[in-house]
Amino acid sequence: MSIDSQSTLLTSLGIEIQSAEPDLVVATMPVDHRTRQPFGILHGGASVALAETVASIGTAIQIDQSRQMAVGLEINANHIRAKADGMVTARAVPVHRGRTTMVWDIRITDEEDKLVAISRCTVMIRDRTTTRS
Repeated sequence: MSIDSQSTLLTSLGIEIQSAEPDLVVATMPVDHRTRQPFGILHGGASVALAETVASIGTAIQIDQSRQMAVGLEINANHIRAKADGMVTARAVPVHRGRTTMVWDIRITDEEDKLVAISRCTVMIRDRTTTRS
């Protein structure tokens, strides 16, 4: 799958996809001025954005993108350890692969493989022709 991340949140936050396979998606994100909260540590929202990114990509590579799209439906996160600088890595593995949803377990770690955050994300598989008001 080719991901066009120009002018998206991925570009804004410096998220880079390292690998994308049906059973594992890996991406990195810097902890810097773009991803810190005002107190100088990694913003929880940036971690959640990273988690939803890997879950959405993991779903997208398993569907017919010409007629379907992957859309985040629900996400939760627990922030375990503060991180002030450096790099974090998200690893997403599927927990459930259904016809209309996929559920992903995401672990975000630092350079020393210490757990920074955990997340679970449900991604909806939606037909592109479906419109909602």
